Amino acid sequence: MAAIVPDFTYETAVMSHGARFVVGVDEVGRGPLAGPVTACAVRLDPARIPQGLRDSKVLTAARRESLFAEIMAVADVSIAHATVEEIDTLNILRASHLAMERAIAGLSADHALIDGNLIPRGLTLPATAIVKGDAKCLSIAAASIVAKVTRDRIMVDLAQHYPGYGWDRNAGYPTKEHLEALLNLGVTPVHRRSFKPVHNILYQENSIRS
Repeated sequence: MAAIVPDFTYETAVMSHGARFVVGVDEVGRGPLAGPVTACAVRLDPARIPQGLRDSKVLTAARRESLFAEIMAVADVSIAHATVEEIDTLNILRASHLAMERAIAGLSADHALIDGNLIPRGLTLPATAIVKGDAKCLSIAAASIVAKVTRDRIMVDLAQHYPGYGWDRNAGYPTKEHLEALLNLGVTPVHRRSFKPVHNILYQENSIRS
């Protein structure tokens, strides 16, 4: 079966109904046990779309870095985050949507194309949710690349501050290395306490103390 290649169909359809500024929006970082969730909104220039835009998950790290530089050079881009504290307070879905809302607010836009099946409830502009949008829609594919590269860089930086968890390799996802480090080294300030593996370790620590 041939791979789906994203195109500009969704953007063109929205523009044909009067929208001038259409942004694609995606987030990365729902699954990790540590670090922020990062969202990106991208408004592509139809005349300057980088070649080879795809869902960030199917690209190599080197290709993502190359496309990241191209996107930043030719498109209007807004990046935003929700913090670990916001994730633990709100829940990961609402925090992801908050990061999306913040990213969209950073650009002039009159329609947002959102990856997924839900539209963030705080949006004040028309929006369309597109399931697997990062594989179908060029603007969302671009947003997925920028969000992924940005968050990976954050986790590489955090890995220097909190060595031993392998965040420069696993980006905070619950790999065997990360889970073993949680048990052996404990919970850091940038771990998500509402996530079960982290919560369980804290609960065990509290039980031992009491």
